[in-house]
Amino acid sequence: MATGPGSSIQAGAGDIAVELDRVSFRYPGGKAGIFELSLQIRPGELVVCIGPSGCGKTTLLKLIAGFFRPEAGRVLLAGQDVTAAPVASRGCGIVFQSYALFPHMRVWENIAYPLRVRGMPVAQRRRKALEMLEMVGLADAADRLPAQLSGGQQQRVALARALAFEPRALLLDEPLSALDAATRVAMRDEVRRIQKLHHIAALLITHDQDEALSLADRVAVLKDGRLVQFDTPAAIYDRPVDDFVAGFVGRANVLAGTTAGPQGAVFPLGTMRTPAHGRADGAPLKVLIRPERLEPVAEGAAKGAADGPGGVNVFPARVLKDRFFGATRQLDLAIGEAVLKLETTSREPVRRVRIPVDAIQFLTRD
Repeated sequence: MATGPGSSIQAGAGDIAVELDRVSFRYPGGKAGIFELSLQIRPGELVVCIGPSGCGKTTLLKLIAGFFRPEAGRVLLAGQDVTAAPVASRGCGIVFQSYALFPHMRVWENIAYPLRVRGMPVAQRRRKALEMLEMVGLADAADRLPAQLSGGQQQRVALARALAFEPRALLLDEPLSALDAATRVAMRDEVRRIQKLHHIAALLITHDQDEALSLADRVAVLKDGRLVQFDTPAAIYDRPVDDFVAGFVGRANVLAGTTAGPQGAVFPLGTMRTPAHGRADGAPLKVLIRPERLEPVAEGAAKGAADGPGGVNVFPARVLKDRFFGATRQLDLAIGEAVLKLETTSREPVRRVRIPVDAIQFLTRD
């Protein structure tokens, strides 16, 4: 179910691990912050927060962790109001982009540090640290220093440390962005595995949309401090609530036009057949067409006008750019007065494309 700004998924109080209830926070002397934002994270659920720089992603995480206190609204953990509670009492495990490991401590001591702060005896906390190292596949690294580990290994240690004291929630602030591409992909799976193993509610902040779509149970899209859409990755991608989400998540062709008949509209590329739109002739509308839904038309295929036999929504195209990525190609095509993106596995020249009617999705009206 797609949700709009300031809305939340409803569930019983016992089913909610983390909740922000109409939370607002504004930075002094500016307009940036978080505004009337509500969302809920269930136990075992991984929510990924994305949005442009400055949209409030890290602010949201800091409000949950307790580094910031909201000027309005409530923060609840497992149903308990912690809005005014200090960081230490909230029991949130936090993993930062920089790892923040103590360079003079051995790996097991880094992991055991939260347990040391909580007064656990040294033998017990070493045993717990070794268990956590086994879980993240670093059992032989207990007595090394952080500088002796790779970036991916250091991030595993940071994750183990965040989970060692069995936190109420796991908060991850761009934890993979400093890693190289191959390590980042491997660590995605590791984060997901460990988070599910512990059945812990988690919020992950990222700029990487592939990371968001591949990791999340649900994705929260922020813009200017407001929640624009909160839904499953498939719904965010396939049914964005507006052209901002459509253009921000994945590659998108967004076209503005006017209606022409009950199942048609005129766009800069020409007249297209569309799903039934229920609007009067000449009404404005905006549509989304994902690049992978455009279909190159083989050279020998029957020709026809956009609405002619065998040629529904078939248009001549001129290639402006053609980028080869091995398994796929990404092309920019001039079609009429529009430029559309196409993603295809075809190696053939592209001179015409078909836009299936069911690939056309209506966005908000202007």
